[in-house]
Amino acid sequence: MNQAVEQEPRVSAPVLAAYSYCETVTGQQARNFAYGIRLLPTARRRAMSALYAFSRRVDDIGDGRLAAEVKQLRLEETRALLSRIRDGAVDEDDTDPVAVALSHTASAFPIPLEALDELIDGVLLDVHGETYQSWDDLKVYCRCVAGGIGRLSLGVFGTEPGGRGVDRAPEYANTLGLALQLTNILRDVREDARNGRVYLPADDLAKFGCSEGFDGPRPPAGGDFTGLIHFEVRRARALFAEGYQLLPLLDRRSGACVAAMAGIYRRLLDRIEREPEAVLRGRVSLPGHEKAYVAVRGLSGLDARHIARRTVRRRG
Repeated sequence: MNQAVEQEPRVSAPVLAAYSYCETVTGQQARNFAYGIRLLPTARRRAMSALYAFSRRVDDIGDGRLAAEVKQLRLEETRALLSRIRDGAVDEDDTDPVAVALSHTASAFPIPLEALDELIDGVLLDVHGETYQSWDDLKVYCRCVAGGIGRLSLGVFGTEPGGRGVDRAPEYANTLGLALQLTNILRDVREDARNGRVYLPADDLAKFGCSEGFDGPRPPAGGDFTGLIHFEVRRARALFAEGYQLLPLLDRRSGACVAAMAGIYRRLLDRIEREPEAVLRGRVSLPGHEKAYVAVRGLSGLDARHIARRTVRRRG
């Protein structure tokens, strides 16, 4: 895979304004994500903000209070906008700042825009109230809404030329996206239940006697809720372990960004594992100072070097 563009051509004032809008959206609505992308050079940080702002728009349609048929219409309109961006039909004079920024990003970096089509497909599954019988079923959804974002991010980051295993970078990025999404599902299990959504596989819920749902502050009576959460945490940790093999394939700043974002989610996973019932009382989160510490570790390269050594030992 080609190294992502380091020096972009001069950016016009309208495009800069569009990127500024996207960075504002990212800073206000994506606290964990924003901590990571702060570590990137300017051009890449702007590109990641454009990707986030478009993805946020898609998610907001799916999570909104509109009727299902209206949501579907809005999502297909967003898909049509994506097609215009792909065809180069959006210019800097367009009135939609997210479209302008994403169009510029697509011209500056080798991002697979079809992954945003997959995101729309995943959100349509939410709109239709899809449930998942097995982990294999849930993986399809997670690859749509998170794995694709991993591959898009890789298009911005690029990879270090000649790195061993670089051909597997998209696979690792995809797997890391799955790990992040499964962590999100565990964190939001009560909020999702209140919105009528169940993401955890029915097979797992039945195995641990938790098929009654999670719309209250206490676990389902007679079920092994702690066992269920620990089971899913182990699954997420295995995904993180595989996905982390991406880090040695990235340059220092991109590796720091990924290490910071993944590190924040790993710490969330730790908290959920220590106190599973906390996810039924409210959203589990990290304080700002702890996120900043994780970001500093990422920028220092401590996490990337540790993971690289562990990867070498495993391959040896």
